[in-house]
Amino acid sequence: MAKARTTGFTLGRMQVVIRLFAGLREHTGISRRQLELDDGAVVGDVWGALELGDEPPGLLYAVNRSYADRDQPLVDGDEVALIPPVSGGAFRLTQGPVNLTSVVVEVVDEKAGAIATFLGTVRAQSRGRDVVALEYEAYEEMAEEVMAEIADELRSRYELCKVAMSHRLGRVEVGETSVAIAVSAPHRQDALAACADTIEALKARVPLWKKELYVGGEEWIGRGS
Repeated sequence: MAKARTTGFTLGRMQVVIRLFAGLREHTGISRRQLELDDGAVVGDVWGALELGDEPPGLLYAVNRSYADRDQPLVDGDEVALIPPVSGGAFRLTQGPVNLTSVVVEVVDEKAGAIATFLGTVRAQSRGRDVVALEYEAYEEMAEEVMAEIADELRSRYELCKVAMSHRLGRVEVGETSVAIAVSAPHRQDALAACADTIEALKARVPLWKKELYVGGEEWIGRGS
């Protein structure tokens, strides 16, 4: 009598591209590498598969150049970027694009019942001129300290959990984001009011200047504009 054959089952594998930046890149000596994962793997499996020790707090992920949750499934050929926390914490200046998700992450708190956000973008017309772009410059060492002072003052006036601000430096094109603010609070009234006060205080007090590039010329615009 012939014996029945048993067939082994092998879980499928996939290849993804991993990219590391800034401090993570310098610490590991890796900027880009191929990583093999089991089929069915999710974004949150990547760090463990790299065998780099404990995952740093505040780490963000992007899949194919879009921010991704840890439980997002991966497929063969995906590019996964590991984005370390940006220096400056909740109050920062950046030479690259401002991302609202990373600002909101700074204010997430289990005591919060509301998170209010504000995005400032470059508009195409200003004071009767057709705007091409804006260029921002700051006294960087002072600017982040003033942002922190503003947050402390807001906490004394409202019942808040956390405040975060991020402002872009350098050239910002029409339609792009120049500043992002997030405020968390137990109640929405305080979150909304404090968010509105934050942008007004930032414009009036933080040592930031912008050059307006418009069709036919350019002009430096002072703080508060």
